[in-house]
Amino acid sequence: MQKIRLEGSKVTLRSRKPEDTPVLYNLIYGTKNPEWKKYDAPYFPLKPISYEIFETQWNADFEADQFPNDLLIEVEGKTIGIVTFYWEHEASRWLEAGILIYDPSRWSGGYGTEALSLWVECLFQNLTIARVGITTWSGNPRMMRCAEKVGMQLEGRMRKCRYYEGVYYDSIRMGILREEWEARKARV
Repeated sequence: MQKIRLEGSKVTLRSRKPEDTPVLYNLIYGTKNPEWKKYDAPYFPLKPISYEIFETQWNADFEADQFPNDLLIEVEGKTIGIVTFYWEHEASRWLEAGILIYDPSRWSGGYGTEALSLWVECLFQNLTIARVGITTWSGNPRMMRCAEKVGMQLEGRMRKCRYYEGVYYDSIRMGILREEWEARKARV
């Protein structure tokens, strides 16, 4: 896997190493009913897996010489989250990004906004794509605000398609085009 390290004023994004696996496992599975899961698609249950299975899944791509589909988010040398991307449809270059900050004490402090901004820039620099998008739900206002702050705009709202704890929520798609990103960078 290509090694990447991006420095911001608040966060560092960096490639995972094998020794990060126990830290990630603990962030994801170390707490029963973690706070972050209430916002990260809680309608999909978090199913615990063994450390051995987790390690096999997460460490499978270390040998591949390819652009990484995730980077760790660090603050002062401590992992607080992760940025990701996946291909919605690779042949047409439709990419969706994601961000997750596991540590609630780091929410609403600008860490997510800076991490997403660094990640969007990295994706546009390293991949032949015209757009970076995110998908979230109307029960996650922090994610929608984070996406807005980096210049993403609402592209789609599927109304009342997420049912959670007796309430219907909307699925939200937001995105930014390469030319919009470049124009935004030129203004700063």
